[in-house]
Amino acid sequence: MLTLFLMGILNLSETLSGFSNPTVIMIAALFIIGEGLSRTGWTALAGRKFVEWAGNSIPRLLIIVTLGSSVLSGFVSNTGTVAALLPVTVSAAWNAATLPSKLLMPIAFGSNTGGLLTLTGTPPNIIASNVLVESGMEGFSFFEFGLIGLPLLIIALLYFRYIGYKLLPSNKTKDRPINIDSEMHKWIENYSIGDNMYRFRIRSMSPFINTKIGAWNFEEDSKVTILRLRRRHPNKLKRIPEFVEFPNPDTEMRYHDIITVKGEPDEVDSLMLKYKLGVIPFKHTDAELKDELINQEVGLSQMLITPNSAFVGRKVLLGSYLNSKIQLLGLSRDNGPLVAKEATIKPGDAFIIRGSWDAIEDLQDEYEHLVITGSPEAMAKNVDQLTTKSYIALATLLLMIVLLVFKLLPGAIAALVCAGILMLTGCVPISKAYKGISWTSVVMIAAMIPMGTALQKTGIAQWAANNLVDYLGSISPIMLLGGIFLLTTTFSQTINNSATAVLMAPIALIAASSLGVSPKPFMIVVAVSASTAFLTPVGTTTNAMVMAAGGYKFMDYVKVGGPLLLLFFITTIILVPLIWPF
Repeated sequence: MLTLFLMGILNLSETLSGFSNPTVIMIAALFIIGEGLSRTGWTALAGRKFVEWAGNSIPRLLIIVTLGSSVLSGFVSNTGTVAALLPVTVSAAWNAATLPSKLLMPIAFGSNTGGLLTLTGTPPNIIASNVLVESGMEGFSFFEFGLIGLPLLIIALLYFRYIGYKLLPSNKTKDRPINIDSEMHKWIENYSIGDNMYRFRIRSMSPFINTKIGAWNFEEDSKVTILRLRRRHPNKLKRIPEFVEFPNPDTEMRYHDIITVKGEPDEVDSLMLKYKLGVIPFKHTDAELKDELINQEVGLSQMLITPNSAFVGRKVLLGSYLNSKIQLLGLSRDNGPLVAKEATIKPGDAFIIRGSWDAIEDLQDEYEHLVITGSPEAMAKNVDQLTTKSYIALATLLLMIVLLVFKLLPGAIAALVCAGILMLTGCVPISKAYKGISWTSVVMIAAMIPMGTALQKTGIAQWAANNLVDYLGSISPIMLLGGIFLLTTTFSQTINNSATAVLMAPIALIAASSLGVSPKPFMIVVAVSASTAFLTPVGTTTNAMVMAAGGYKFMDYVKVGGPLLLLFFITTIILVPLIWPF
């Protein structure tokens, strides 16, 4: 981009035009919307359901995960889709007595194909549509890409079910996957998290009603820690929440509240009798403890104490707070759980901590010589419990679809409005919205758009289009269509699909105009072929994401992706002229 300016090919406005382009703004906003669906549990829930529906049937599992990744990627970013499905799919492969390499490449290819179901499914669709709009023509409607995307998806499913599965390698991997369920269940067992944990209901005769927790000195007098408080009758008008995840001394207790506590059985029994509390059955199964302790806002992580930590020598109560935001739930020392209520921290101690995902993520920055294992940010997106925010995020997605389908607002504005709703309602905190945007992709697309302008100003686009028309268009428009497909898919194997679409869309538009035919079929072909990076692991991020987990080699992509690419080419060349006549 800078070279084009310094060489005098583009002026300042043209050089920076990509950063104000509606396509770029819309793509950035779509990343936030996809982040909202991930952070509120929808992608994790979908991934878990796909695996449940498949059971132990390998063919059914293959179809469901491929179809699932395709449908999800029509509304969520391809990268987000694969990130959500990868751990559960690997786990399902182990459970179904097959290998991850037999399932992961179909997920990556399925996500690329699923992007062709909607206008916002993948950036090349938006780019192709926007080129038409900027040329004074009508762009594509929201579901119009599905007319070709759905047949291609069906072909992909049939291919992997009957042909591709046999071509996929059988790469043995030793390590089982780490996902939030297995990790949480392991911590709950190894640290005896459920031991000495109880739930009580504040009954009508209890003296706790309308008093503050700090007035009772639970930890000092009863050696009991209150972990969580649930309002049975939350007051929405007064903004009294349903759950108080981290009760503090100023938290007021009310009639019918349910409190989760941790303490020795004798102390807990004494507390129950003395203060007239009702016992709530608590099975202490891994699944119930997981539901009790984590959600989209709150999670668990493992904290290791190094010899130089400021916490060495500090006395702590299990269940108490390390600081105002972090609870200490369990302690392991010498590879075994420490069951004592009180302990003095030693180097090498490992704690299970509970806090907001953000607080856990920030803990290592606040205190030196602590090690937080795992990725709290990634684990938070794998929580599949739905909350009020989950339904807000889903409703926002549906709102965007309505705005785009009925063309009530321009695409970029519709996406920005919906991204704003997600941030204002807290579905995506503003700081996480910035992190959720793939700035590499956004800046790359913005910097590539001036290249399209330069190709037209210098006549290179016209020259390339003329050659395509002279050599292929003179035979027939279908031959020209095939040439554009092959040229675009060749670029897409090594160049980002968005950059490929930016480069090829103006060439295809000029070629169609020179031949005197409708540019719509050519724009569709550019979008489709830009999403057919099936031959290399570097063609798309999703291909690279599954490479290590599936143990794939470069030639595995050629072997499996080659026949699929050929099927896509034949299907596209046959169907596109029928659906969008020349």
